[in-house]
Amino acid sequence: MVSYQMEIIQMYESTILALGAMTLLMFIQLVFADLVGMKSKHRPGNSVSADHKSLLFRSTRTVANTNESIAIFLLAVLFCIFSNATPSSTAYASWGFVATRFVYAGFYYTNLQLLRSLTFAMSLLCLLALLVIGLSVWL
Repeated sequence: MVSYQMEIIQMYESTILALGAMTLLMFIQLVFADLVGMKSKHRPGNSVSADHKSLLFRSTRTVANTNESIAIFLLAVLFCIFSNATPSSTAYASWGFVATRFVYAGFYYTNLQLLRSLTFAMSLLCLLALLVIGLSVWL
């Protein structure tokens, strides 16, 4: 059993690294939003005004949006791994998701709305790709 587990870890090593990178990105987004909140003297627990001109709003929305999509990413990756999907395809789609989420955050922080929306759409395509990769094993 341990040998089989090690084999899976080795097969999906790059995907597992992508999970770690996504965790790091989420941590950085959270710390950034907290620092922006402290700098703007925002009281924790109070609502943040919906104003795209405000870095506080944009940074908290970045965290919220990532939180909204992370469960789908995790489930899709697990679906691929448990389905024994192609490790390289799973890794490419996983890293694509991480990369687009990183770029998305940068565009959101800098208030580049069209580019932010485009990279968000690209991250959705990466999630769809993971689902297709996992499903392809079963079809």
